[in-house]
Amino acid sequence: MGTFFVAIDECTVENGCLQLLRGSHKCGRLDHTKDDGQFSPSNDRLEFLKKILPLDVVEMKPGDAVFFHCNVLHMSEINTSDKRRIGFPICYNRASNSPTKKHHHPPYSPISKVANEDLFNCTNITDMTGKDFIDLSNAAKLKSQLTSFGQNGTN
Repeated sequence: MGTFFVAIDECTVENGCLQLLRGSHKCGRLDHTKDDGQFSPSNDRLEFLKKILPLDVVEMKPGDAVFFHCNVLHMSEINTSDKRRIGFPICYNRASNSPTKKHHHPPYSPISKVANEDLFNCTNITDMTGKDFIDLSNAAKLKSQLTSFGQNGTN
């Protein structure tokens, strides 16, 4: 599991740059609760970890990137400046590491790897039959799940 975060705008302390609690991923998966619209670990546990682990403030220029484990506790402060702060997080999770709880997206569908030369030999680039990434045969159910996700506070 990992997150690759790319800065689109300059990310500074003033506009609420990313902050990482170094080594927190070694504490294992921490249960999170929703508080003021944000998910975070229990306050007691978070305050304890803040006392023993260093906090890295990650200021970035546009185009800079940082890669970190998905379980690293991370946050950003409120943007108190007049500058926008946009970043592009790309998250990776192996298909073998499926969620243990009901989730808003369908289970992972493995993608078959093909040889490099097969890319050059492919003559069918417009017919997408059999090339779906997500099985859309039950699209109505998927749409219903996506629409209801988060509305009852249990997801």
